[in-house]
Amino acid sequence: MADPHRLTPMTGSLIVRAPRRTALTAAGVVTLLLCLAGLVPARPASAAEGPLAGAFTRAAAAHGVPRDLLVALAYAETHLDGHDGRPSASGGYGVAHLVTNPTLHTLEEAARLTGAPVASLKADDAANVAGAAAVLRAGADALGLDAAARADAGRWYTAVARYGGAGTPEVARLYADAVYDLLSAGFTARTPAGETITVAARPVNPDRGAMANVRDLDQPENRTLAAAAVDYPGATWVAASTANYAVSDRPASDTIDRIVIHVTQGSYAGTISWFQNPAAQVSAHYVVRSSDGAITQMVREKDRAWHAGNSDYNHHSIGIEHEGYVDDASWFTDAMYRSSAALVRSVAARYGIPKDRSHIVGHSQVPGSDHTDPGPHWDWNTYMQYVTGGGGTGNPYTPEQVCGSGYSVIDSAALGTAGTVYLLYNSGNGNNCVVTMKRTSLGTATATTAYLEVQGSSRVTDSGGYGYYAGPVRASAADKCVKWGGKAGSSTYDSPFEHCG
Repeated sequence: MADPHRLTPMTGSLIVRAPRRTALTAAGVVTLLLCLAGLVPARPASAAEGPLAGAFTRAAAAHGVPRDLLVALAYAETHLDGHDGRPSASGGYGVAHLVTNPTLHTLEEAARLTGAPVASLKADDAANVAGAAAVLRAGADALGLDAAARADAGRWYTAVARYGGAGTPEVARLYADAVYDLLSAGFTARTPAGETITVAARPVNPDRGAMANVRDLDQPENRTLAAAAVDYPGATWVAASTANYAVSDRPASDTIDRIVIHVTQGSYAGTISWFQNPAAQVSAHYVVRSSDGAITQMVREKDRAWHAGNSDYNHHSIGIEHEGYVDDASWFTDAMYRSSAALVRSVAARYGIPKDRSHIVGHSQVPGSDHTDPGPHWDWNTYMQYVTGGGGTGNPYTPEQVCGSGYSVIDSAALGTAGTVYLLYNSGNGNNCVVTMKRTSLGTATATTAYLEVQGSSRVTDSGGYGYYAGPVRASAADKCVKWGGKAGSSTYDSPFEHCG
């Protein structure tokens, strides 16, 4: 079947005025018209682009989708790794994660829209990217977006949320926000074939529509809305489907004596959505995000998550999933290791679990398991050093979590043994953020301060009795120097004006 969104090539040629007269091919006419509409970059795919970058450019032009939005979506899903046509845990295939499972059928939709065989959509990068572009465009058409609206990447927000196939509005927002955070901040990715693909940072205003009123799971104030359901401070509560775990009364019914480390084989939002799907028949107690170590709890620790593939282990363990794929080391960030290690320390302390490799095991070590996670790229040495106290802070929050999506640490200063003050920057909006993270007296309100002063402006300070951190204090400091600092315990840090511009 022909792609209903593909522009029909014009016959003949078009002559345009330039330093000399240049004849455009029919394909060139299509590209020119799309460029004039603002839908694709003015430069078409060329020999200078690698094969995957060219596939994104061609798919964007063919289906009228903003090219960098398409790249950001694929990067959020797979880090641009098609995994040789092997499926994710939720049945997703290829660079752009076209899915076939009992409740989501973007793979079949892509086949219908493009006429490409399912086998090609699964294994061929170019076909997969074109299929994703077709599905996105169908979502835009369903929203009634005209050419002018489609030229604005922000107007595609609801279509992006639809593509993720989340079962609840809050997870749909989590998925779409992850894509738009990447688009705003920009990134450079290296594919398994060694190709480098860059998306430049740019201002983008996501048009969330009705989803603007949906709970934003990334905001710290929203993490406490279901505090009674959360066993670990700092985790966000999103309940798994009751079809995916067994209600229990642990440790009264069964001792909890081990922790199983998993890798999701999918994205953070996609995994949360899958555990909400009753067709999954799997779950874990916790899911940890790659970029900043954010943690979502989905099953109470007293209940038995179905994560180990072994009944005895399910009865006696806590399962922790980590965003990523076993064959791609780029997912395993220091922020993830530190955040997960703090969670493991908390679980181990509450149930008296020894912090060693006999009791903290990979899924691949579970008897009878045919899984390989966390895989060869998981750094057990670093991770266990953090678990046993050789690294990490013990604080269940990370600076990136507190400041929010898009922020990265650019400087820090120790506050004795009481804590650390961090300066972060968001390249997407040009804002700085300061947060003071406690290391001692965690969970107990003690005097803690964070401040940020933009040169020429008044100082902004957050100070009070806090259990885990002070801040976030945010300010725009484009082309200006900043002074920043904080206090925890009896230690104070005050920077000079620095990090100018």
